[in-house]
Amino acid sequence: MNEVFCYIPFPFYIYGMIRPPFLQPGDTIGITCPARKISYEDIQPAIDILENWGFRVVVGDTVGKEEHQYSGSDAARRADFQSMLNNKDIKAILAARGGYGTVRIMDDLDFSTFMNHPKWIAGYSDITHLHELLNCNIGVETLHCTMPINMPTNSAEALSSLRDALTGQSLEYRFPAHPLNKKGTMRGEVVGGNLSILYSNLGTKTILDTNKKILFLEDLDEYLYHVDRMMMAMKRSHKLNTLAGIIVGGMSDMKDNTIPFGKTAEEIIREHADAYDYPVCFGFPAGHFPDNRSIFMGRSALVQVGDTVTFRQ
Repeated sequence: MNEVFCYIPFPFYIYGMIRPPFLQPGDTIGITCPARKISYEDIQPAIDILENWGFRVVVGDTVGKEEHQYSGSDAARRADFQSMLNNKDIKAILAARGGYGTVRIMDDLDFSTFMNHPKWIAGYSDITHLHELLNCNIGVETLHCTMPINMPTNSAEALSSLRDALTGQSLEYRFPAHPLNKKGTMRGEVVGGNLSILYSNLGTKTILDTNKKILFLEDLDEYLYHVDRMMMAMKRSHKLNTLAGIIVGGMSDMKDNTIPFGKTAEEIIREHADAYDYPVCFGFPAGHFPDNRSIFMGRSALVQVGDTVTFRQ
């Protein structure tokens, strides 16, 4: 039993999701860069926003560091993230941005101290690696939300949803129905995130548990045929079989070939979902766009898909 929380062996499941404590005024948020590089100047507006909300902000050593595309070497990024995991005074870790690189450090992170003093791990896109790891393999809730690089251009709704989530308020969104929706009611824990990241982890020790779960999907800058390839892989690996439902956020800036694929990203997902008898919701306000609202990952949600859509957590 002494080895359970040391570099988290895979697969590792616990019964019941762990919910980190919500933040109080004066609590500290850490900002670190597990992936692509970013300058201090680029995150200063986000620091101002977070401090105006009443939080303290600690900026990690990786902010302003550079090694090609990365915010420092793998060792430097891992050490910075580990330091924040181990720091009991930091109540939430907000990834400064996505890009690529989290996968190169995640297997060497030690969650033993974190599990004794859990905190919110927050971000989206490349941070899907950590959502998948913590929700499906370790059993801890996380926060899919905007990141400091985006905060100056986020909608007021996106920012207020982040503040609400960090402080323990319930999340409720109502938005118009999409023509491709499959009506119905879905209940279950929300898992998922960036489709490309989920696809890249299939067959690895990071297990995506979708049984009776609501699968959230979003993506950016992918070829349409690749979206089909990824959905085929999800289908062939039985990740779509026993879902409670699918919610689809932004499928932004999709690309096509000279010979058109013939379907939008949303139409591709709907085609694959038609093989199953559960609701599907498109147009969810989360993803690579300004109105990127927060979602508690690993937490149960109620989604009613009708003439309008209501999401509650």
